[in-house]
Amino acid sequence: MSLTATTLRLAAALAAAVALFGGSGAASAGSIFLTGHDPDFHAIQGGHAPGAQHINQAAITFITDPAFNPFVAAAPKFLFVESKGTIPGGHVQGKSGIIASGYADGAAFDHHDFTTLNAALDSLGTPGGYSAIVVASAFGGILRQAELDILNARAADIIAFLNAGGGLYAMAESNLGGTGLTPGGGHFGFLPFVVTSLQMNQNEEGFTVTPFGESLGLTDDDVNGNFSHNIFNGTFGLNVVDFDNLDNIMTLAGRIQISLPEPETLPLLALALSALGTVLWRRRRMAV
Repeated sequence: MSLTATTLRLAAALAAAVALFGGSGAASAGSIFLTGHDPDFHAIQGGHAPGAQHINQAAITFITDPAFNPFVAAAPKFLFVESKGTIPGGHVQGKSGIIASGYADGAAFDHHDFTTLNAALDSLGTPGGYSAIVVASAFGGILRQAELDILNARAADIIAFLNAGGGLYAMAESNLGGTGLTPGGGHFGFLPFVVTSLQMNQNEEGFTVTPFGESLGLTDDDVNGNFSHNIFNGTFGLNVVDFDNLDNIMTLAGRIQISLPEPETLPLLALALSALGTVLWRRRRMAV
């Protein structure tokens, strides 16, 4: 393909990206918080539990802010997604970290695994149902492939819920660790526009919170002192919350409208979004 043709196709894909992430005319926008940290685990284990708890609190406050989430008044609980099976070595039940962060099981949230998850997803945004979704980490929480596959299969329903103003918080997804709970992959597949997340185990040292992250109440101290398990290679219309010490994107958050393109346009759109995110990220870093 010629350079001119490639440029034209990329421009078209970028135009589609603008449509994908909506504009000021959107009536509602989903509140989304995605992180490569696993604060469900580190809220109770690791080097810095208070920092992990603060990440959970900032994320859940963001996705359940009643000024943006219209479902909170009639559905104050959030849906917590995690396996209820045997806890492998090196993992904890992430629900315990959510509780340690100040959220009571049965009062602030309900815990569902693959056996009840489809029914729970049916009640998103309904009175007495759920105003937000919180997805446990696959390491060191115990999100397993069975739960992830259901979330991915219900992507259209989740996106419709987000476009109506619902919230979603998802923690680290990779197949790292000795147990490999998600060997089938599909990480963050319930949000198809998140086209590049990479597995990466690393110590949290020298991580930095952006001004946007600071606006959520987070500090550099909160994102250091534990471990993390994936990074993002684009922004996908969201805001960067923190970087690792190599300037990789650790956490993204924002409020956006999502309209999915036709399947045949997804590969080009993925390329365009990744390129656009990289350019914007580099310009932002150079301006600091």
